[in-house]
Amino acid sequence: MSDNTGDMPGWRGGWLNRLVARPGFQSWASKFPLTRRQARKDGALLFDVVQGFVQSQVLMALVELDILKRLRAGPQSADLLGRATDIPADRMRVLLQAAAALDLLKRDRKGAYRLARKGAALMGVPGLEAMIRHHRAFYADLADPVALLQGPMQTELSEFWPYVFGARGDIDPDVAATYSDLMAQSQRLVAEDTLRAVSLKDTQCLLDVGGGTGAFLEAAGRQATGLQMMLFDLPQVVSAARVRLNAAGMGDRVTIHAGSFREDPLPLGADALSLIRVLYDHSDDTVRNLLAAAFAALPPSGRLIISEPMGGGASPDPAGDIYFAFYTLAMQTGRVRSADEISDLCATAGFVDMRSPKPARAYVTRVLTARKPG
Repeated sequence: MSDNTGDMPGWRGGWLNRLVARPGFQSWASKFPLTRRQARKDGALLFDVVQGFVQSQVLMALVELDILKRLRAGPQSADLLGRATDIPADRMRVLLQAAAALDLLKRDRKGAYRLARKGAALMGVPGLEAMIRHHRAFYADLADPVALLQGPMQTELSEFWPYVFGARGDIDPDVAATYSDLMAQSQRLVAEDTLRAVSLKDTQCLLDVGGGTGAFLEAAGRQATGLQMMLFDLPQVVSAARVRLNAAGMGDRVTIHAGSFREDPLPLGADALSLIRVLYDHSDDTVRNLLAAAFAALPPSGRLIISEPMGGGASPDPAGDIYFAFYTLAMQTGRVRSADEISDLCATAGFVDMRSPKPARAYVTRVLTARKPG
């Protein structure tokens, strides 16, 4: 019989864990030659978890103060950066040293700071800075994680994302614009990884449900130049999609439908239907209804494409089971599901042949495809 310790027998995992949990054993193990390397490694990893929130706040400060952008032109001292941001030089030095410890900056021999490769890469990831700024709301909701876990509470994220509750005409246009801009910026990476995992070569027409401002369809249209496309989303969102797709020269290839999949039937005529970062925003009941609607909208042999962060199920995933799981918890609707859970929901709707290739970047997205029997 085995427990959750992998291939370790249950009896051994039990007594060994009880032994490792003793403070006296930890003190001994950190000194004993045969165990000290593992004991010290475990201690360092645990401390990294403990200080994780501080690391994220350091990153927030760097972005809020535009430190990385200020260093793009070359190295600067703590004094110069402090004067530019109205922060005392000694306190600015604390921030810069922390950023250097995170390998975001490098300190030269004269004490000036410049961008490190990781810091430069951060600026090159579409939408990442906007997402970090937006995390102010998420961090507020995590201030009391026990209260968040215990039950419904008023959260910052639930106010930021009112669309998830099915609102239609009462969405503030500014809120809709903020949501759409944030999603569109981060959608580029999602589109890249989705289209890397799924070929649209044999697809005639793709319907993107919950397609927002058309970022995914724009990427799909560039990959498959003969592809006809349809977009379905709330009226407050799709007007920006027309502007985007017309500017991309795809206006004649796209038909835009305004509506809510909670209340309106999905348009017919596509042989493939995509749900890009849609399911994890919603409850199981809403997802079941949406998948049933997708099944009805597709012709025989039609293909369903689902792309979003997913949990790892029996093998927990750091991105899906930590970050996105708590993010959806703070949104107060939806949840992260494993590929197996989504496959079961697809099977209930009538789909077959579910496949989920190994993701290129699980922290960006994972893809699952299914087919309507033909």
